[in-house]
Amino acid sequence: MTRPRLPGDPPPAAATRRMIRVDHAGEYGAARIYAGQLAVLRDSAKAGLLQHMQAQEQAHLDTFNSLIAARRVRPTALLPFWHLAGFALGAVTAALGEKAAMACTVSVEETIDAHYTAQIEALADSEPALRTTLETFRAEERDHRDIGLQHDAEGAPGYRALTAVIKAGCRVAIRLSERI
Repeated sequence: MTRPRLPGDPPPAAATRRMIRVDHAGEYGAARIYAGQLAVLRDSAKAGLLQHMQAQEQAHLDTFNSLIAARRVRPTALLPFWHLAGFALGAVTAALGEKAAMACTVSVEETIDAHYTAQIEALADSEPALRTTLETFRAEERDHRDIGLQHDAEGAPGYRALTAVIKAGCRVAIRLSERI
């Protein structure tokens, strides 16, 4: 069940373009986070896990690259910033240790889970193919979160503060990327 449109809500086609724009930016950022983590942890015991998650994020990004082109959606103008910020977030959390890298994964994926859930609800039955894509990607993001938790993310020093800061940053990135 979708909520009724309110004054100021974008028309459905514009709302869908925003979804594609922000999801493209998010998957781009996620791929960069894993690239940053792997730059630091490439020889660690977690490298295989990070490569697996990075490959899934790359597949998500490839899907959104196709949607951006097929639907002629303007990507966010912030991609150059997310290129640097994503890599830096991954590298810094990895430099803090494997547990902090896993805490970063948990925070990002919990935020994305909530984001995709809201989008799925907003789409309802209007875009069945996009909805199915988002449901599949959400399940994989939840798996990434679970991997982080299984690998002692909560044991990272300052876990609560670290994850709160990362989640807040993700929410800001989402809002900016929808519009800019």
